Amino acid sequence: GQAIVWRNVVLMGLLHLSAVYALSLVPRAHILTLLWAYFCFLMTALGVTAGAHRLWSHRSYKAKLPLRIFLAAANSMAFQNDIYEWSRDHRVHHKYSETDADPHNARRGFFFSHIGWLFVRKHRDVIEKGRKLDFTDLLDDPVVRFQRKYYKSSVVLMCFVIPTIVPWYLWGESLWNAYFLASILRYTISLNVTWLVNSAAHMYGNRPYDKNINPRQNTLVTLGAIGEGFHNYHHTFPFDYSASELGLKFNPTTWFIDFMFWLGLVTDRKQAPKEMIQARKERTGDGSA
Repeated sequence: GQAIVWRNVVLMGLLHLSAVYALSLVPRAHILTLLWAYFCFLMTALGVTAGAHRLWSHRSYKAKLPLRIFLAAANSMAFQNDIYEWSRDHRVHHKYSETDADPHNARRGFFFSHIGWLFVRKHRDVIEKGRKLDFTDLLDDPVVRFQRKYYKSSVVLMCFVIPTIVPWYLWGESLWNAYFLASILRYTISLNVTWLVNSAAHMYGNRPYDKNINPRQNTLVTLGAIGEGFHNYHHTFPFDYSASELGLKFNPTTWFIDFMFWLGLVTDRKQAPKEMIQARKERTGDGSA
């Protein structure tokens, strides 16, 4: 068995209890504080989706230095491990999906793939097989190295101090409300939205691209995780910067990357050709699209 990490159990329990308490503060908070908390949520999400996931884990596009710095700062606001560790675990997840070498193996149930995997030591297969993968490209990026070196300080600043100080300083919100709403509640919601990609999007939904793998297309996850719920597509074409078929689909992360491309901060967006997508649907899809 995998040893329980009681520190994580206690801390996550306290975090979620604090988030429940924070909900009681919503009616008494300034409307600008709620809008600020949502803005911080969006920034947090981009640090994971456009940053750690699509840029650093999959190298699905290239980003110039100013954008990489922004995404690294946003990633520190997310407080989901540094870019190197997040990307390392995600690459292992793709390589060994739904096996004991998958850090959040969905075959072990919803709870384990959602949060339970953080409550136990990593399975030995995760460590052993993960060592066989090459992650040198991550540490070749000075932004990744800098964030990793100063990760704890950057998390304190980005995840807790700045979200709390801005409402207090700019429009007179109480530090209590600002801390619990823009930091604690926002952080807890962003964690669970990310975890739903590991749990719900691996268990509930259709599989139009590959019916032989667990990841699904999940609309609710897509809405919460700003475009990351097209998961059957993503696991079929992990190199695609959009993580979905382009078109009139809800994918704010793709819109953000496209906007950065328009500004000249993004290059080399990788896409799966339409012919390849259609052929894959016909060959391995479940016929739902």
